[in-house]
Order: sequence, then structure tokens, then C-alpha cells
Amino acid sequence: MKFDTPAGANPIDKLKVVGRATSRIEGKYKTTGAAPYAYEHQEIVPAPAYGFVVGSAIAKGRIAHMDIVDAKAAPGVIAVLTTLDYSTPLPLGWLNFAHLFGGAQIAHYHQAIALVIAETFEQARAAAALVRTEYVRAPGKFDLARESASVPLAPNTDKTKPPIETVGNFESVFAAALVKIDQTYTTPDESHAMMEPHASIAAWDGDKLTVWGSLQNLFLGKLSLATALSIPPQNIRIHSPYIGGGFGGKLFIRADVVLAALGAKAIGRPVKVALARPFVINNTTHRPATIQRVRLGATRDGRLTAISHFSICGNQPGGSSETAVDQTKLLYAAPNRETYMKLAVLDLPEGNAMRAPGEASGMMALEIAMDELAEKLGIDPVELRILNDTQVDPQNPQRAFSERHLVECLRVGSERFGWSKRNPKPGQVREGRWLIGMGVAAGFRNSFLVKAGARVCLEKSGRLTVETNMTDVGTGSYTILAQTAAEMMGVSLDKVTINLGDSDFPMVGCGSGGQLGANSSTSGLYAACVKLRKAVAERLGFNPAEATFADGKVSVGNRSVPLAQAVATEPLVAEDSIEGGVLDKTYQQSTFASHFAEVAVDIYTGETRMRRMLAVCDAGRIINPKAARSQIIGAMTMGVGAALMEELAVDKRFGFFVNHDLASYEVPVHGDIPEQEVIFLDYPDDKSSPMKAKGVGELGLCGVGAAIANAVYNATGVRVRDYPITLDKYLDKLPQVA
Repeated sequence: MKFDTPAGANPIDKLKVVGRATSRIEGKYKTTGAAPYAYEHQEIVPAPAYGFVVGSAIAKGRIAHMDIVDAKAAPGVIAVLTTLDYSTPLPLGWLNFAHLFGGAQIAHYHQAIALVIAETFEQARAAAALVRTEYVRAPGKFDLARESASVPLAPNTDKTKPPIETVGNFESVFAAALVKIDQTYTTPDESHAMMEPHASIAAWDGDKLTVWGSLQNLFLGKLSLATALSIPPQNIRIHSPYIGGGFGGKLFIRADVVLAALGAKAIGRPVKVALARPFVINNTTHRPATIQRVRLGATRDGRLTAISHFSICGNQPGGSSETAVDQTKLLYAAPNRETYMKLAVLDLPEGNAMRAPGEASGMMALEIAMDELAEKLGIDPVELRILNDTQVDPQNPQRAFSERHLVECLRVGSERFGWSKRNPKPGQVREGRWLIGMGVAAGFRNSFLVKAGARVCLEKSGRLTVETNMTDVGTGSYTILAQTAAEMMGVSLDKVTINLGDSDFPMVGCGSGGQLGANSSTSGLYAACVKLRKAVAERLGFNPAEATFADGKVSVGNRSVPLAQAVATEPLVAEDSIEGGVLDKTYQQSTFASHFAEVAVDIYTGETRMRRMLAVCDAGRIINPKAARSQIIGAMTMGVGAALMEELAVDKRFGFFVNHDLASYEVPVHGDIPEQEVIFLDYPDDKSSPMKAKGVGELGLCGVGAAIANAVYNATGVRVRDYPITLDKYLDKLPQVA
């Protein structure tokens, strides 16, 4: 199905199942431990061997010699594979540029250099400690600030646009602006820190490979693994029915799946590999640090006349930049604009997608700058954002937003949060030993419809079975797909079975990531159900254009027939996909939010505690408000971590992340989050898809960090522009305001 005209009235609009707060249909399996994750398919692979990965002890250089004699002789060891068994690094597919395995060159710390395979995990781990490696160390680049000065402009992610995007004449207008902000902000390297580590089981049957893994995108994973192993994609089948968190860190294949496949091939037996937590942090991907400069010029009444946003980050050679300037192109009106990025080559582990890549980091800078401008102007920060709203793409005014309700997000949030009680003068509100502050920020994330497909079968029993290679990273994919099928076919939710996470199922190109999955995968299923409805109607002798499906029946006029009657003799199967047309080129499709935060800062210790948080979201039709709320509060919690505690500490001498475990990489816990509220505005977007939905998984994070930073400033009067906002960055200034 081609989606190239706005969606009219359709069966989803009945909202008997879609749009209702629904508990996850797979929840009982997860809460009882029955859901098999990547490392847990014992019933299918009953006697695998265990692989343990050995990582490089240096960050840059080459391997001179490896001694594996003792490791091979250790108890239970079956085989030892080393990177020197392969003359050059294994090739990787689209969007993969990491050095996963092969060759003597070392590109980053904990790069996989060997796999020890044994009868038990403990035996493999013990033998891995016996691998002796001699290195020739080379100088490395590990300090972004040091390397940032002389690097060239980064290629724009959109190859049709230049590295520097300009509208009007920023420099001259900014120079003449009556009110200006020119500040630099930094964000640190961050880890996905998901609960489930990267893990895979691989088994060969002749030249056919089956993998049970933890991968967010099976389509991309299959192509990349085929490239790495130099075999046809059709010879690979990947199963990933349940994923214990990913946040973008499992979008691409990593060393676990490649080494499990190589190991299984080498010993002629299934091999399972799980990465230890230090490998998850140093061997896989992370959100790269940024240095951002934001310049704003405005009139005395607060109208922006000029915006400039520059960002630099570091990555491995061939890597991409954290696109921290993207939201600045679209969020606020200003006739004169400039955005550009630089990319420094660093010898740290690979930087790549992490929840809301680009916007999460970029808004942490832009939305502090807007707060600073509001203070300088003497304008309320909410009103400043409203004043500079735009209903068209600021860089292409001929292109309107399909739906944009940021102003309403800000108005509703302001009233609900009690913003009018905020004291605009910082450091004035005190409760005992605590200084109290409120902050606000806008939220923004683009929305896309990408090709996605599904197969749906009406069984002889009258049940619906859906198959698609979409994945579920804890977001609720099983449930929203069941809601879609139930709504389209007029049956109750308990009559639908959803099968996900098998690369042999119809293609979902997006997988779980980029805030694309919900809208795209349900739209692909919608297309398949349109075909099935037609087949059912024709088999029952109805005109498909007139048939309605409700309460387990198909009806036209006064005639009504049970749905199951259409399959009394044989089941019906339909398969189709959705594909975007020109609407995304005609209309800018984005999601919006307002984020409000209240904090308390201890006047003696500088400890910051969250008190309240609110998100008001404009994201099209919400398919399952219960699951969507869960996504938003999870993202808000992630924003607390980014604002107040999360930071991968770089050893700038030896080039690795020091705090590479969940004990020393700090993330928020239950006690850190006392109160969160989420409000969804009801604006279905008929230009986004037949579902009229968008995405929320990343919108809930974008802007949160800045709202908290602005709240800390309102509480203390101390402006911190370097995240995370730890007490050491403002403690010595607190006595002045306390």
C-alpha cells in the first residue's frame, strides 16, 4: 500500500480497541520469567558450548603476538579463535563501521581479539584469562576538547545539503541584535546501560545459520551479518522475540553475534556468547560527547532574529556525528539561521545511536540558551517559546507542519504544573535547608513513516495470527499490533495472536528505533488487514467497499455473518506493506512536547533532588495510552540521568571508559523519581499514516535535561552549562545564594 494522500475516515477511527489504555499482552510471560531472552533458548538449543570474549588491553596500536597454548589446554576448552586467524577486519554492512573482529590492528579499548569456547561459561571465562597478548602501543586521540580545534566540518547527514546550512545573513544580523546570547555547552559520553547485555546463540545447519539474539532491527542485522560472514542473506535466520532494553545500542550487530557465528562454525556445534558489562560499555556503542555553541539574537520584545548552533563530537574513523543541531533547524522561527557540525576522529569506542540521537544532546544546549535569553529579556521562559513558535519549516516556509501544537503543550503544561507560582528571580524560594526551583523546556523529535509489512491469517477457529519481523524492546509492540488487528477485523483482543522477532516474517525495515516502530509497523499491519478484509468480504458474498467488521461479524445493511464463517473450510492469509509517498516531502512531520521540572537543592551539600516532573505531548493518535505513558516516563527518567548523573569517565591517557559497570555508571533509581505526570494532546495526524499516529519513545527525553538544568538555576542562581550537573560544579557558589 502506498500512503501518498492524507488518511480519510477508516476502520481505525472507531477506536473500540485502538486508543484504549491496554495492559501488555506479553506482560504475563515477562513477569513470570517465561519470556525467553537471547541467552535463554534452552528448549531449542539444549546443549550449546559457551564462548567468552577477550578484549584488547590497549586502545590504539597492533597485536605483535598472541599465546593461546595455556588457554587451549585449560579444562573444558573446545577451541580458541583469535583475531589473527583473519588477515583483515571482517566487513560490515550499512551503518556499521566498527572494527568487530579480524586483523592485528587495534582501533579501541576492549576490541574483541579472541573467543574462548568451552563446555561451561565458567570454564570459558577462566581460560580467557590465560590468553597472553603482546602489543605494540601507538599514540591515540582520546580528548575531544583537545582535538576539537582543527577538525574539518562534518558531512551533513543529508547528503543533498552542505555541511553549513544557512538562511539569510546570520553574522550581520546577530552582530546588530539588541539582545544576544553566546554560550558554549557540553554533554558527556553516555552509555545505553540497558539491563540485558548483548547476547547471541548461533547454530549452523550446513550452510544455513540460525541466530537467537538481542537485536532491535532484524532486517539490518541480517544484511550486516551476511556481509560480515560473506554468505547470502537468505542463508541467515534471526530470532529476537524479546529484548531486555536497547535504546539504540542493539540496532547494529556487535561482536557477540559475529563471534557466536564464527565459533559455532569452527566447532560444528551451537555456541552462545554474552558480553560482560565492561564489554557492553567499551566494546559496543555509546552516545558521544559534544561541545556546542549556541548564539541567539533577539529584539527587545523577544522575537528571535538570528539563531546559530554549532556542535562538535568525536568518533572512530568512518563514524558519524551526533546530530545535535537538527532540532534547531525546525523548532523556532528566526529569519536568519546557521547550523553546522564538526567531527573529530577519536580512538575511543564507537559512538552511535542512543535514544533520540542528536536531539537529546542538542536540546540540552538550545533550551538552556532559550532560558538564558528569557532572563536577559525579562520575559517568562514559557512566553518566549510561544512568541517564537512557527507553523512552517523556518528554513523552507513553503513547507507547513502537518500538525504542530507546541503552544498548546506549553499552555496546558504551564497551567497544570502551577508555573505561575514560580519566582522568576533565582535562589529565592527556600524550604528549610532546600532551595526550590522550577524549569521548563520544549521537546521536539521528527516523525517518519518507513516501509513496513505484515502477514495476517484468519484461522479456521476464527482467531487472527499476525507475523512480522518487528521487535519489542519493552515498548509494547506486541500489544499495539494486536490492537490494530483487532480494530481492523472487528474482534476482541483475546482473539489475536502476535508473533514477532523472526527475520523470516514479513519485513519491517525500521525495527524498534528512531521513534519509527509504532507508527510504521502498525501501518504495515493495517495494509495487510485491508487485504484480508477484502478477501473475507468477497468470500462471504459482500461488497468489500460496504462491509463493516464489528463484534466478530461482517455486515452490510441488514445482513450479518459471523467472521469465522468465512474460514469454515480453509483459512485466509493476506500480506502487504506500507510505504510512504510524497506527504513527508510536502509536510514537515514532527512531534512536540513541553517538559516541566521542579527540583530541590540542599544549601549545605549541593545535593539535587527531583520533586516533580510533567510532560505534555503532541504526537498524533496515541495507539495505547498506557504503554505510551510508560515510554514517556521512562524517557523522562533517562533525562534525569543525563541532567544530573550520567557520564562515562574517559581515561585520557589510555583511552577507555573507566566506569564500565552498573555500579559506577550512575543512573536514576526509583528513589530518585518521586512524581511524574504525562498528558497527551488529542490531535490525530492524517498525514503521518493510516493510523494517524506518530512516535513518543524519544520525544519524552528531548528537552528533559534542559528543563532540569533550568530548574537548578532557578533554585540556586548558579548556571551550569556542562552536563551532568553534579554538585562539584556549583557547590562553592551556593553560600552566596543560601
